Amino acid sequence: MPGLTTMLALPWASSPPVPPPVKKKLCFSTSSSSKRTASATIPLVNKKHSASSAHLLLSRGRALMAATVTAPAFSDDDQRKELLLRHLGEDGGWVEEQMLSLLTPVDEAWQPADLLPTFAAATAEEHRTQVAELQARAAGVPDELLVCLVGNMITEEGLPAYMTMGNRAGGGAGIVDATGCDDHGWARWLRGWTAEENRHGDVLNRYLYLCGRVDMRQVETTVHHLLRRGMSMLEPSCPYHGFIYGAFQERATFVSHAHTGKRAALHGDACLAKLCGVIAADEKRHEVAYTRVVARSLEGDPDGVVRALAAVMRAKVTMPGERMTDGRDDNLFDHFSAVAQRAGVYTAADYGDMVEHFVRRWKVAELEGLSGEGRRAQDYVCGLPRKIRRMEELAHDRAAQKEAQSVNISWVFDRPVRLH
Repeated sequence: MPGLTTMLALPWASSPPVPPPVKKKLCFSTSSSSKRTASATIPLVNKKHSASSAHLLLSRGRALMAATVTAPAFSDDDQRKELLLRHLGEDGGWVEEQMLSLLTPVDEAWQPADLLPTFAAATAEEHRTQVAELQARAAGVPDELLVCLVGNMITEEGLPAYMTMGNRAGGGAGIVDATGCDDHGWARWLRGWTAEENRHGDVLNRYLYLCGRVDMRQVETTVHHLLRRGMSMLEPSCPYHGFIYGAFQERATFVSHAHTGKRAALHGDACLAKLCGVIAADEKRHEVAYTRVVARSLEGDPDGVVRALAAVMRAKVTMPGERMTDGRDDNLFDHFSAVAQRAGVYTAADYGDMVEHFVRRWKVAELEGLSGEGRRAQDYVCGLPRKIRRMEELAHDRAAQKEAQSVNISWVFDRPVRLH
């Protein structure tokens, strides 16, 4: 991820193994006495927002960090939710069949060494020739696309923070990898997902190093800062929040990497196009997995899930790399996102399409038997794509009236890159 989920390790949870479910009730309580306020900001994709756009996914990180949202509390009144999530994570074979089957066996998976020059299968002269060919192709890639690529790579390199968030999201219902090597389905999914995602940052990092077009020390410094700063995310008062965010984040990173690859091909860099393509294919499989778990949760608890979906949407789905800085530019994520918007790598229109896609895929408009709050959440979510598109039209009109603006980006040796 750049990636955008997410959408989507490391301190593994140190709590003792989860005991068998007890007979207690857990629910989304909406009374004022049981609500709690959670941070409204979410990391992805990732993962890219336009400084001139009013769209939701890419709204300014600083404003989002200052915002709050009242999320439904995961309280002790809904036994159905706990039993459903325990079934998904531990008791049934659903994760095995519907999610783990989407992971590629290690022996069949691509690795960075398959896609880039390597010393292992070549003489020193052949290696130098391969690197020279890679650099010749990369010479035609414009700075704005390099900025998008670096931003996506840095977002992917924030994986330790994302794994931590994924592992804490299901703690209330026992779907965590408590020991770091738990054998239930959800724990194996988290580790398998992490292993696949780990290759993304590796392969892009190596490409950027070999191409010679970027200041790798500044890039590496930004990664270091991001890992120290962590990520901002809506506090998951319910595991549904993490599932929903994962689906959005994985789709956002799929779109971003796919667009980057297409533009790389147009500029004559077939190697970069292939790298982005294989990453996008991974993200698409991961999107399918999180989409399935949200759909399954909707079958068991439509009212709770649609309210969780509305809470995540109101909190603004932001990219996981929105806290990035190179130590010099406090607005680096804003600038990166504005470049991505202008370059067409990830735009507000893409976000509107994404919200519409999930509303249709999860059949949100068709949900029945909802509570009053559930119906209000349903109306809000179903009306969101139209609102996003209208906001983007207004933002586009305002941007068209502004004078061209550029900013010096340290990743490309402080060369000026146009924002709008």
